[in-house]
Amino acid sequence: MAAELQSLRFFVDESALGIGKVLTMARRDVIHTGHALIPQVPLGALDPNWIPAVAARGLTVIARDRHIRTKPGELALLRAHGLRVFWIAGKRDLSTWDSLARLVRRWNDIERILATRGAGPWFFSVNDHKLTELAV
Repeated sequence: MAAELQSLRFFVDESALGIGKVLTMARRDVIHTGHALIPQVPLGALDPNWIPAVAARGLTVIARDRHIRTKPGELALLRAHGLRVFWIAGKRDLSTWDSLARLVRRWNDIERILATRGAGPWFFSVNDHKLTELAV
């Protein structure tokens, strides 16, 4: 299944590139860093470069980067551009498989939040048993 420009809803950043590639194969609404449908965000793109490009397309971010919410510059961009983020949380780094399994288990919750939450900025952690909104 290939991503379709008119169906895009999610962007997976480089911190979760393996997950992004798998989701892009499984879903038509997901792209990732380096994907042909978002040439403005090549591999190696820095947060200050990709955040505005992704937000301008109205895409919701899936990430494993725990610092995007805590670095002042990135946090200011997240706020300024109304970025919506689902962060695959954990006290330890999960393998790609474990991160993917967690994300798939919580996918219905993700869809519910997208349907009800509205415009960003907002930031949710994706945990084993629930999604939790974190302040931005």
